[in-house]
Amino acid sequence: MILFNSFNSYYLAQIKKNSIIKLFCLQSVKEEMLRAEMLYSEEIANETCECYYEEFTQTASHQDAKTKCKLETKNKFKP
Repeated sequence: MILFNSFNSYYLAQIKKNSIIKLFCLQSVKEEMLRAEMLYSEEIANETCECYYEEFTQTASHQDAKTKCKLETKNKFKP
């Protein structure tokens, strides 16, 4: 039972961390799109932020993750 609670606490902490990072990311993407006079798209924002979170957890570099995911999203959603 104690082991289960330890794992449960770990995963809850990871979920909260992911949620906070995603909230900040979504807000940042929205602001950047509006500054660039682009129509805000929830799909694009979610795609970008999912990519960012995955890259950031692998590289631990905010700038590298941001750059890579912006480029990938731009290429995926080209008009």
